[in-house]
Amino acid sequence: MPQQIRAQETRAAIIRGAAAAFEQRGYGSTSLAQVSAAAGVTKGALYFHFDSKEALAVAIIDAQHTESVGAGRELLDNNVPGLRALVSITYELARQLRDDLIVSAGARLTIEAVNFSTPVSASYLDWIAACEEFVRRGIADGDVVPTVDVRAAACFVTAAFTGVQVVSDVLTRRGDIDQRLTEMWTLLLPGLVAPERWDDLKDLPERVQRERVAARP
Repeated sequence: MPQQIRAQETRAAIIRGAAAAFEQRGYGSTSLAQVSAAAGVTKGALYFHFDSKEALAVAIIDAQHTESVGAGRELLDNNVPGLRALVSITYELARQLRDDLIVSAGARLTIEAVNFSTPVSASYLDWIAACEEFVRRGIADGDVVPTVDVRAAACFVTAAFTGVQVVSDVLTRRGDIDQRLTEMWTLLLPGLVAPERWDDLKDLPERVQRERVAARP
């Protein structure tokens, strides 16, 4: 096996092992010895790729962000109506948090990264920007009331989703996250939807959730 490919595989194994360790114990309670054991590599191999625990945590956050942002970009590129895209991305992120260890660990680490020397705010800023684009598209579609403060709406949806997934994780290990998201949107939609579109869109979260369930393999 070429050395470069072997190095890439080792790095990926370290990230997977670290994600499992951080997800289980949290950043502060996880040692690099536990990471190397979970990854099945020596500490020397670990330090070859990452010079500190923080660098490893940031790599997981970056990997999580890349995957999650890709889902948002797909909705934008496929010209999904703005409000539907805004609702849909929250359910897709919920699926990733349930099913993808790196995404789940990255989300936890982002919240725990208050004292990191490396800024990790980019993930939140990128999601706020994506939500702004969804809201603007919703206004252009006629689904979102045109007087809404786009920036405020984007910030609030991002914060609301973050809170919902954290509480769901603490209480049920995200077993009820879809239900909690539907409740979140039931409360938020009246402040976003144009009055003339309400009858058509008031059940949008339930429809999006049913469609996603029906599409599962």
